[in-house]
Amino acid sequence: MSSDAALARAVAEEAGRLLIAIRDGAEEAGKSLGDRGDREANALILQRLATARPNDCILSEESFDDRTRCAAQRVWVVDPLDGTREYASGRDDWAVHIALAIDGRPSQGAVALPAMGRTFSTDRACPARPPIAPRPKLVVSRSRCPDLALRVAETLDAETLTMGSAGAKAMAVVDGRADIYLHEGGQYEWDNCAPAAVALASGLHASRIDGSPLVYNRENPLLPDLLICRKGLADAALAAIRAVRG
Repeated sequence: MSSDAALARAVAEEAGRLLIAIRDGAEEAGKSLGDRGDREANALILQRLATARPNDCILSEESFDDRTRCAAQRVWVVDPLDGTREYASGRDDWAVHIALAIDGRPSQGAVALPAMGRTFSTDRACPARPPIAPRPKLVVSRSRCPDLALRVAETLDAETLTMGSAGAKAMAVVDGRADIYLHEGGQYEWDNCAPAAVALASGLHASRIDGSPLVYNRENPLLPDLLICRKGLADAALAAIRAVRG
């Protein structure tokens, strides 16, 4: 591949095709189907990245983490199937995340939304977004909506939209269907590294909910909160978060 971003995009799309084929031909359902999708997509991604970038380290949700990556400059951060429940239930709002963190920063990456036929990547970023509507749209988790997000939406007089995976929600901001994605609690580096990389490459704001930078490849991969939004809304969103949190 000519670039890390092109590699991320190609592998995410290949994994997405595999996941679609598994779901279309599966006899199992529910958790069993989700587990199979996670396992087989992970194996494909690890093989492709190891072949193309043999000297890089990989942190994947579905693989044992021996922490040797912590000393590496370049680390691929992978979620083979973000939104396993949505995938297993036949929904479209699930994703494949492949990102490259360089010196802890979300440098390159891709988020594939296979059931929607779309892939977003850092080398094909900066889409034209429509103007902000009179009420901004804040996208939240379909199944685990944090109270903070609802209170911030009320403070900003924002309309709320619900979706499944973190990748689907973040890409809704990238392509202009939403203006803000706010999450608190329960995420790990693989949940948001690729979405953050694509969002930043697209000219959006991406940070922790206290405004601090997103840092990856830490010994503990827990990275529980995230704010992705239009830059023009960042100050207002961060002020609303501070006000709600007291």
